[in-house]
Amino acid sequence: MHDNCEDRGRELAAIDRRAIPPAARESIWHAADGHALRRIDWPGDQGAAPEGAGSAPRGSILFFPGRGDHYEKYLETLEQWHRAGWRVTAADWRGQAGSGRLGKDAVTGHVEDFSIWINDLGAFWNSWVAETPGPHVLAGHSMGGHLLMRALVERRVSPDAVVLSAPMLGVNGPPLPLPLLHAAARLMNVVGDPARQAWKWSEKPGEMPAARAALLTHDAERYADEQWWRDHRPELVMGPASWRWVERAYASARRLERAGALESVDVPVLILSTSADKLVSHPANLRAARRLTKGEMVAFGPEAHHEILREVDAVRDRAMMAITEFLDRVAPAT
Repeated sequence: MHDNCEDRGRELAAIDRRAIPPAARESIWHAADGHALRRIDWPGDQGAAPEGAGSAPRGSILFFPGRGDHYEKYLETLEQWHRAGWRVTAADWRGQAGSGRLGKDAVTGHVEDFSIWINDLGAFWNSWVAETPGPHVLAGHSMGGHLLMRALVERRVSPDAVVLSAPMLGVNGPPLPLPLLHAAARLMNVVGDPARQAWKWSEKPGEMPAARAALLTHDAERYADEQWWRDHRPELVMGPASWRWVERAYASARRLERAGALESVDVPVLILSTSADKLVSHPANLRAARRLTKGEMVAFGPEAHHEILREVDAVRDRAMMAITEFLDRVAPAT
């Protein structure tokens, strides 16, 4: 066991989180309206395929990051999946990172309605499935996890399995009923410009708030990777969300809370969530795992902040091993 841990440590150490991996290719995918979404792809035949699989891909994983995120933050995880034999794709959501902006400036995270993202996801999914080998797995973090769940409920995607890292199935806001929070957000859209920032960003543009690290990860080096990418690719910089985003987030959460919504999803779903999360609702994630017909939960405590896949090795290894075990069980290689 000790030797296996050392081998895994050496393998992960060899992944350069501040460089696009040699096997990966960045490109552009165009939505039906012509909007350009940035994507990155790894082939499924150059990784360390499972024993006995030869050069055949293990399957395909499609990953989407969270609000204000960019796929560079998850290169370590994506490359690790590739080395395990998966064909891997990740993309930025419309309106953030390298996929343009939807607001009135270069840093505010704005969207008129979450259905815009659901439509992009559905179209991207259809084209991606047509060009990749199964089994097909959808994975998402935070807001990405929320949008994947919406797409599942609305039957816009049909994966063999789903992995959600700290999904935003509920917002960690004031302890008030969801309809009341939604009403307050609607009011803020009436009394001011819906595209204005919903919270303060007092630091210099491009720099992240000093207290932000304590919300995301205990790993200082992995946290610093994000600033490194922002410095080298300024187009990745994004700050607070707009009030319209906040209002639409509450509206979308209410859709998932409807009776029968999550219960209608019959796909195996693994949720990774932590009770120490200050950004999304851990209780909402626990409820979701119970409501899903084939839902499973891996719960963390104070050892993990919001970005579980960018945590310290002990936490991250547990998460990655849980994902591997889940996928081997519910989406075995064909």
